[in-house]
Amino acid sequence: MTGTEGTSRLDQLRRSLDAVRARIAAACAAADRDPAEVRLLAVTKTFPATDVAALIDLGLSDFAENKDQEGGRKAGEVARLRPGAEVRWHMVGRLQRNKARTVVRWADEVQSVDSAPLADALARAVANRIERGERSGPLDVQVQVSMDADPARGGCPVDEVPELVARVDRTSELRLTGLMTVAPIDSGQDATFARLERLFQQVRRDHPGVVELSAGMSGDLERAVAHGSTCVRVGTALLGGRELASRK
Repeated sequence: MTGTEGTSRLDQLRRSLDAVRARIAAACAAADRDPAEVRLLAVTKTFPATDVAALIDLGLSDFAENKDQEGGRKAGEVARLRPGAEVRWHMVGRLQRNKARTVVRWADEVQSVDSAPLADALARAVANRIERGERSGPLDVQVQVSMDADPARGGCPVDEVPELVARVDRTSELRLTGLMTVAPIDSGQDATFARLERLFQQVRRDHPGVVELSAGMSGDLERAVAHGSTCVRVGTALLGGRELASRK
């Protein structure tokens, strides 16, 4: 990337970031909420580490990937591009148990825990790293909730969430921080987010450490904020279409 191209991309990202932040602020105003309550998580899948570095320069610190291999590679590249930068990496994609050992090497949080076997695999991987002196504490995790039982999106069925939450919360190697969902793209999104909000409040009564509700993406963040989301996962609205990434 030449200097001119780099400047152009930085300006593009700055404009997109300003627009996304304005959307979050407007959604919070409409819901009578403080914008500081809603964290912006940049979903950087398929985009290069240089985009992450640029977003760091623009003030972002939370980034998400949906594939273990790409996440580990990119986290390493960003560490070299911006040494010393305080960055948190989040795994938001479906995760197989056999990837637990590698994902805990780079992810600060896994938002896609949807089964007891996966939780157990992550706990074992964390315990092994603690034993070897490669980490000092638990891994932050969220339970992914399936609001429509669509296997393509993954997630724990709603009626099984309390049991999985309780299991994770008893595991010393994992720190349960919240619930996450990928809402279906249909006209019933408001009802879906409302159901999720009720489930979140129910879970919080029994597990006070559950403080984050990760819901809402580029196309539906306003609806999610209206129903209590504390973390919106934004990719396209921030970085552009995936076809842009494929040309880089």
